Amino acid sequence: MPNRAEVKDPEVIKRIDELSEANPMLGMRGCRLGLVYPEIYEMQVRAIAEAAVRVRKTTGFWPRAQIMLPMVGFAAEMVRLRENVEAVLSGYKGLKLPIGMMLELPRACLAVDQFEDTADFFSFGTNDLTQTALGFSRDDAESKFLGKYLDDGIMEKNPFETLDIPGVGRLVNFAVDAVNGPRDGRARRLNGTSFGACGEHGGDPASIRFFHDAGLSYVSCSPFRIPVARLAAAQAAIISEQQI
Repeated sequence: MPNRAEVKDPEVIKRIDELSEANPMLGMRGCRLGLVYPEIYEMQVRAIAEAAVRVRKTTGFWPRAQIMLPMVGFAAEMVRLRENVEAVLSGYKGLKLPIGMMLELPRACLAVDQFEDTADFFSFGTNDLTQTALGFSRDDAESKFLGKYLDDGIMEKNPFETLDIPGVGRLVNFAVDAVNGPRDGRARRLNGTSFGACGEHGGDPASIRFFHDAGLSYVSCSPFRIPVARLAAAQAAIISEQQI
């Protein structure tokens, strides 16, 4: 959004004021934006579909593309979003893309069974899940009080760098267990619904070990963290094999 002070057009200024929110972290974002303004998501789905079709034409193979819907909290949101996505994809012959959702809200983790019929896969958005579970706005927390908390021992680690396993981690375990059953080693990871993790925690070795033990299939992280993430994932897999 442009800096209000730099805008001269009164209609644009009016619209900026209308869109202003007291707490954007919990406001008009994610799937809420896509439901209120469906044309935005339709445009994005078309872009993904057309890119996939182009790859098919040039290589002869369909790419392994997926569509993942953010900030979903209610079953009705996912039903409507999936309908909208499938309506767009129906215009591309032969194209079939898995449609999943992000688990970024505690409610979505606790009510994950409500999404089993509409989500082909799940991915924990650990940055936002940490914010919503702890009630911490990441930008405000790290710049205002989190340093004091760490210095005084109120918290041992920055929860936006290393996953808060007793709190946020319990939500992760609950959701995976609710869909795929109790943890039973490699079988669940190979045969159950795919779960992943997106966020900075995907590049943290301690968090990656937890994700592996929880039964997640993959993590994603910032490009510069990929070497560390791959090493941590390999170490977690070796330790897991030794314990079976």
